[in-house]
Amino acid sequence: MTVTRAIRKVWRSRPTIEGAGVHLNRAFGNQEAPLLDPFLLLDDFRSDDPSKYLPGFPWHPHRGIETITYVIEGDVEHGDSLGNRGDITPGDVQWMTAGSGIIHQEMPKGDARRRMGGFQLWANLPASHKMIDPRYRDVKRGEIPEVSTEGGAKVKIVCGRVNGVQGPVRDIVTDPEYLDVAVPKGGRFTHPVKRGHTAFAYVIEGNAYFDTGRDPYAREEVGRNYFDMERDCQCGPGTLVHYGEGDAVSIAAEKEPVRFLLVSGKPIGEPVAWYGPIVMNTAEEIRTAFEEYRKGTFIKHR
Repeated sequence: MTVTRAIRKVWRSRPTIEGAGVHLNRAFGNQEAPLLDPFLLLDDFRSDDPSKYLPGFPWHPHRGIETITYVIEGDVEHGDSLGNRGDITPGDVQWMTAGSGIIHQEMPKGDARRRMGGFQLWANLPASHKMIDPRYRDVKRGEIPEVSTEGGAKVKIVCGRVNGVQGPVRDIVTDPEYLDVAVPKGGRFTHPVKRGHTAFAYVIEGNAYFDTGRDPYAREEVGRNYFDMERDCQCGPGTLVHYGEGDAVSIAAEKEPVRFLLVSGKPIGEPVAWYGPIVMNTAEEIRTAFEEYRKGTFIKHR
């Protein structure tokens, strides 16, 4: 019997400042990460005020994780210690496996209307993969398939499979799915999610019911940083929906259209030692990483 996942927790993204002064909304981070293994962080950097995004993210290191940058408005210029240079433009995805270590920068530029918009997701790597050679998967908009579903939804498939169509990003150790889903008013999106995998949705725009029982949260689990909602309340922009166990999710856009990211992946279940852009398994590994960065021996690849 197929079990549709119920919502375990719901919370709103909260404003923070990162990089050299980029104002963004953090959907989840260090505090919520234990619930969302293998995912560590999701930032929403949409803005129409250049002063809040132009400072960017100058040169900084990463080790032990993957960073997934999805741009929906404006451009992001990037460069790295592998010698890569380029732009992430609207609809593009950059899936970066930092592995043993990479130093890079990301500089949002906005568009002709001064708008900048996108999301960055951090995914953890297991101990067996933390020191692999870094690599990039630059996925252009035209490479990302879009399919229509029976309930009227349109789904862009970055990673995973919908209606037999496979996304371009494959062979990731945590077996993730990353979907950009738009459901019209009156439509519904039902999608299988592997049992045992962590799953969450992040609402970009609009409102919908993300639980077939229309229960937006498990009342007994609501705590600090979680917001109170009336029963039968829909989940709107900036909402993170964390699902419980089951075989599928079902989202109904009864009153207006909705667009959201749907992400799932296989938990790693290992200790997490995390400081800034470095995520390892032990505090000693973190100390080693920063000592190598100080000495100039951080980069292991040629």
